[in-house]
Amino acid sequence: MNRDFAGVETWVFDLDNTLYPPSARLFDQIEARMTRYVMRELGLDREAADHLRDTFWRNHGTTLAGLMRNHGIDPEPYLAEVHDIDLSGLRPDPALARALVALPGRRIVHTNGARAHAERVTRALGLEGLFDALYGIEDAGYAPKPERDAFLRICARDGFDPARAAMFEDDPRNLHVPADLGMVTVLVGAPRYEADFIHHHADDLTAFLHRIAPAARRRAPLAGSDGAG
Repeated sequence: MNRDFAGVETWVFDLDNTLYPPSARLFDQIEARMTRYVMRELGLDREAADHLRDTFWRNHGTTLAGLMRNHGIDPEPYLAEVHDIDLSGLRPDPALARALVALPGRRIVHTNGARAHAERVTRALGLEGLFDALYGIEDAGYAPKPERDAFLRICARDGFDPARAAMFEDDPRNLHVPADLGMVTVLVGAPRYEADFIHHHADDLTAFLHRIAPAARRRAPLAGSDGAG
């Protein structure tokens, strides 16, 4: 396994349910806010709004993408509203912080959420300053994972070579394009999902990073390893 990560120079992490476990239930709050937004803006009852939200997520990658393409929704007010959630359930995670610092090269976040949401969550986890960049969906021109454009835009914006990068994600469908681009892919959390585009599974992200860091440090370049910026 360690050989797969020896040449990695850029470590790309999803945010929600990846850097923190689903047991934090943050996404429950986000989903409830999305449903209320759809109910209000489209005049639907809760059942219809939940069905539409799920349909958009399956067909467009995110509820926001479906709302933009089918209803012309302005993304900025939507993102501000659905991410206005209570983060008191998160606690600083010093073990994860140590595991991230041990990775050589660049560390970035690529989320389908807003950049401001990534800033708040990483701060609550005690990870502020450990990532070289935090990219929200606005940084991908509102193209959502799993769309190819979402990954290509973040690769271009950050300037990293996907053939020398690794992607950590909790949603299996968001790993197909990264694998196709040459990234090492890691599905975080359970249940496991077997597919040729999923190269590794990490039931525990922190433990997984600690296992691969020694080999990565021995053979990968150290540029950007202080996480500043």
